[in-house]
Amino acid sequence: MNMTKTVKCGDVIIGGGAPVSIQSMTNTDTRDVGSTVKQIKDLADVGCQIVRLAVPDMEAARAIEDIKKLSPLPVVADIHFDHRLAIEAIRAGADKIRINPGNLKGRDALKKVVEEADERKIPIRVGVNGGSLEKDILHTMGRTGKALAESAMRNVRLLEEMDFTDIVISVKTSDVAAGYEAYKIVAGMTDHPLHIGVTEAGSGEDGVIRSAVGLGALLLEGIGDTMRVSVTGDPLQEVYIAKKILAAAGLRKEKVKVISCPTCGRTKLDLEKAVTKVKEAFENSSLEGITVAVMGCEVNGPGEAEAADVGVAWGKGRGSLFVRGKIIKTVSEDDIVRELLEAAENIAYKDK
Repeated sequence: MNMTKTVKCGDVIIGGGAPVSIQSMTNTDTRDVGSTVKQIKDLADVGCQIVRLAVPDMEAARAIEDIKKLSPLPVVADIHFDHRLAIEAIRAGADKIRINPGNLKGRDALKKVVEEADERKIPIRVGVNGGSLEKDILHTMGRTGKALAESAMRNVRLLEEMDFTDIVISVKTSDVAAGYEAYKIVAGMTDHPLHIGVTEAGSGEDGVIRSAVGLGALLLEGIGDTMRVSVTGDPLQEVYIAKKILAAAGLRKEKVKVISCPTCGRTKLDLEKAVTKVKEAFENSSLEGITVAVMGCEVNGPGEAEAADVGVAWGKGRGSLFVRGKIIKTVSEDDIVRELLEAAENIAYKDK
């Protein structure tokens, strides 16, 4: 894929080869400055880099001024239908706005928004989704990836005709395959940065799986400059999931990576419980960049986990501790977590 252009959202660089940034969206009432700022700070603490706020009315748009004073993250105003809300949010200090040009009231309204954004030197995200396709596109193409791409590029061209190029594009849908197709088409047609996501992905396991498949497929092809995982519930979960997707795609290092086998009839303990204990111990440690293998028997480890820094192959009441593929000792089940931590700490010390 071609290298995308660089866009700045506050102090976060989007595109141009910069690391893929993680976004989320508050679910507080934007007019409630205190609760909104608290949630933004909570999101920042878990690794969110850009936050988007719903702007349903003028009071919410004006609240951005006070939110910005206290926000540790760049703030994006999410605008629908009323161009006056976009203008007010920009004047209040939003670092970026998200609009769907097609649902604003005419070209003149869009031009006013563009002029305001250009004057303040902030980017516009052209956000198209499966539920907001223009009638003519919907009639001829249906709710397909091609339709999403056509809608996005039509709206991007509107901005470009107004000499505005500080653009980020998104083409989100809950249909994973259609979204994948749309992003592939758009990526081949423009060098504007892309905001990727699967909208309305659902809750719980459904949301995680749809997001992982849709986002992971794009990231592995080098598509995507910034991303949001859209799952129902606490927005902090979106950030946790996003970090794991980026790590699975090899684009971000995990603090500690714990791998484990799926278990079989050879397994002599509750491996799921053992893995949970190991993960908790390492996450509460100061170690970083360590891969830990927790395997159910000596068939699966250390052979299948020789790339791990440290690991254990469990037997009945004991386990074989191995370091970088070599068994170094046998330890009791009660001592294994402590022994794994000590072995990892020794590796970290020697690698310095």
